[in-house]
Amino acid sequence: MIPGLHLSVRELLVVLGSVVLVLGRWLPSAVRRRIAVGAVSVVAVGVALTAVGVRWQLLLVLAADLLVGVGAGMAWLLRRRGDRDGWWARWWLALPGSLTCLALVVAGGIAAWALPTPVFPRPSGASAVGTTVVQWTDPGRAETATPDPGDPRTVVVQLWYPARSVARGVARAQYLGRTRREADTVAAAAADYLGAPSFLLDGPPRATSHAAFDAAPAAGRFPVVLFSPGLGGVRTQNTAWAEDLASRGYLVAGVDHPYDSAAVVLADGRTVRTRIAASGDPDEDDRRRAGWIAVRAADLSFVLTQLGRLDRGELTGPFTGRLDTVRAAATGHSLGGAAAMRAAQQDSRFTAVINLDGGPDSGQGPLRQPVLALTHTIQDQADTDYIAVLSKVLERGTATSYRLTVPGSAHLTFTDASLYLPPVPAVAGSLGRTESVRMTTVTCAAFLDVTLRGRSVDLPTTLSRHGDLRVHPAATGQR
Repeated sequence: MIPGLHLSVRELLVVLGSVVLVLGRWLPSAVRRRIAVGAVSVVAVGVALTAVGVRWQLLLVLAADLLVGVGAGMAWLLRRRGDRDGWWARWWLALPGSLTCLALVVAGGIAAWALPTPVFPRPSGASAVGTTVVQWTDPGRAETATPDPGDPRTVVVQLWYPARSVARGVARAQYLGRTRREADTVAAAAADYLGAPSFLLDGPPRATSHAAFDAAPAAGRFPVVLFSPGLGGVRTQNTAWAEDLASRGYLVAGVDHPYDSAAVVLADGRTVRTRIAASGDPDEDDRRRAGWIAVRAADLSFVLTQLGRLDRGELTGPFTGRLDTVRAAATGHSLGGAAAMRAAQQDSRFTAVINLDGGPDSGQGPLRQPVLALTHTIQDQADTDYIAVLSKVLERGTATSYRLTVPGSAHLTFTDASLYLPPVPAVAGSLGRTESVRMTTVTCAAFLDVTLRGRSVDLPTTLSRHGDLRVHPAATGQR
């Protein structure tokens, strides 16, 4: 991928070759044929290199090439018939066609730039990163989204963790799923959830991250960080963040919440789609939201229990003696952030909380654990109300907490979205594709280093470099 352009070399070849092909019509006749042959060759090479699947943006570019080819074919036929100075040669007729073709090429290039295949920033820590996916069923809880009382609650969890050195040639993990097929399923479901055509999100399923599937864990014990995605979100939505924390020595467990996440592909191949829907009645929607948060909070506690069993060797896996579940953080984005706060309120095993732009529900009580809350720029009354509720919860806590409002951020800034969605400030903020990820990982890593590892870090100074910081001291005034 070419930095800044967010196009692969093969895509750039197709775009540039097509531009030359379209403009070749206006070159002197002595060089026109040679230029056209060269341009077609460049396009052909680019297409051949993308034989695994041409992205829809390039179809616009190739449509322009096809139109140029049709025009050239018609001109050749007319010349064969002896019409050497007919209507096809008149510039005022050729110009609209050339402009149309050029517009298609430009539109395709801009679309490819705006909706790229994401390229994940290299993790900043010292460790290589491994990842694996597990599926756990809680026999003590019934699935509330189905009518069958005998249907127990099941979650799918992806673990990112410090790994032994991974050889350069080892395949890296598919983004959005264990396989390309699963990634396509999840991407299509996410687009459907957003009300967008599925082809618009064809970039993410083509991406791979830096982690290696099922790599051997590194030596040592890892503090654990549990992550709940946003409403309709999926376990992989913060992969860049998770990989960076794993490279720094943490195990991150991203949770898919079936019937809430846009799509969850189970071990038996079944796909569970979201059943989340608004009613249009504010009171009913608040009640539903509280229910979703409660289910997610219970999921987080259950996953923490399972991680403890992994560490003790009660569950099969390579993590026996590797997981320090005494040092555990509940984290989440949006609704997942609210669920993280609720889980910490109910489960004292969590020792810290990170809330990435999530508004707590009305039933949220004070917390004993320190909290880091990252919020987007306040723009309207709804944002002001959300901040007021969040601040009230933090003020009532019995540990020092931090609320950081990040200038230039939007709700999706704190996810991977900036890596593959259009750089529109209202969508993913204005920090830039990689700076959004860097800001989120740097602030969260500093907070976790202090709260889970007891490291000496001037946290207020570190956090305030990235925005407007408010420190909410303990009720006793002590840190």
